[in-house]
Amino acid sequence: MTTAEKIEKRLKALGNKTAAEHARRFFKTDPGQYGEGDLFLGITAPVLRTVAKEHRDISLDDAVELLQSPLHEARMLALFIMVLQYKRGENQPAIYRAYLANTHQINNWDLVDCSAAQIVGAQLFARDRKPLTRLAKSKILWERRIAIIATFYFIRRNQFDDTLAIAGLLLNDKEDLMHKAVGWMLREVGKRDLKVEEDFLLPHYKQMPRTLLRYAIERFSEPKRLAYLKGWA
Repeated sequence: MTTAEKIEKRLKALGNKTAAEHARRFFKTDPGQYGEGDLFLGITAPVLRTVAKEHRDISLDDAVELLQSPLHEARMLALFIMVLQYKRGENQPAIYRAYLANTHQINNWDLVDCSAAQIVGAQLFARDRKPLTRLAKSKILWERRIAIIATFYFIRRNQFDDTLAIAGLLLNDKEDLMHKAVGWMLREVGKRDLKVEEDFLLPHYKQMPRTLLRYAIERFSEPKRLAYLKGWA
């Protein structure tokens, strides 16, 4: 039995059928939905983070093997481990390459959101950021989400240009999950520099998907928020 198989066996012992059924509904796993066919054990993220700390010393190969699991929590655990290893400063280029080589397994919004900034954003912070443009233009929903969420790493360091550029590429995305992600990142920009966010919103807000706009202006004062929603800004 491989290390990944042993860890997966342990996860199965931690599962909760009731929580798993709730997760299947919450993450839209029915036919035709974005999480179609995903399998859940019913383990919370805090529990998975604890398990990740216990296994943070496994090899990258073992983490990547775990990432191939059909079980959602096993994939999340693999990503938690990869993030921990990346933050330790060990093997960072290899972790980044492994991450991008396995985006087909990073296939739900929570998996992207717990890892994209910490690995992709961190790796590209002092490097050429063109890979984000490639991801943003992908036909794969999750790669597009990785592109915008990765820029959260830059936002936290008061660098906004890449977030705005990627947001511009994604304004006409047809997926609601992308509207939420782009709006969320614009809101995070605004929390740090409201003028930068509004300078981006004003030329675009009337054409934005409603969900994207609502997320972007969520923290605005009520009069200003209503002005944007009614087209008076």
